[in-house]
Formats: sequence, structure tokens, C-alpha cells
Amino acid sequence: MRLDKYLKVSRIIKRRTVANEACDAGRVTVNGRVAKASLEVKEGDVLEIQFGTKPVKVEILSVKETVKKDEAKDMFKYL
Repeated sequence: MRLDKYLKVSRIIKRRTVANEACDAGRVTVNGRVAKASLEVKEGDVLEIQFGTKPVKVEILSVKETVKKDEAKDMFKYL
């Protein structure tokens, strides 16, 4: 699944366009490398997102095309 879509589906970032902008600005890294929105993510990848001055680091636990709102938090864990 594309990185920008994963960020939206998992509800780490609320909208896909905002996820795209964050990737384009270089604020998202996957496994220590700056990532583009089109990067394919998989289970076990570690994402680090820079939200202003606060970095958020998560590990991907599952990749699903669609999930319910309450199940979205089970797609990743905070590190």
C-alpha cells in the first residue's frame, strides 16, 4: 500500500492530501530514509513523522485497504 494511503487509512494523518504534503516536505521517514508518498509500505516498517516540533514514531503492524475507525489504532504501535 502507498505510504500516503496508509497514513490516511490508519488515521495517523486525517486526510490523504495532508499526508501527501507531509511526504513532499520531507517530514516522513520510513526505516530511517526520507520517503515519498508513493513508497510501498509493509508490516514491520518503522515510520517517523515530524509534526511541528514533535516527532511521532510508529511501527506498522498490519496493512489493510479499509478499516473501521476503532480498528485503525490496531494497525500500528507507538515506539
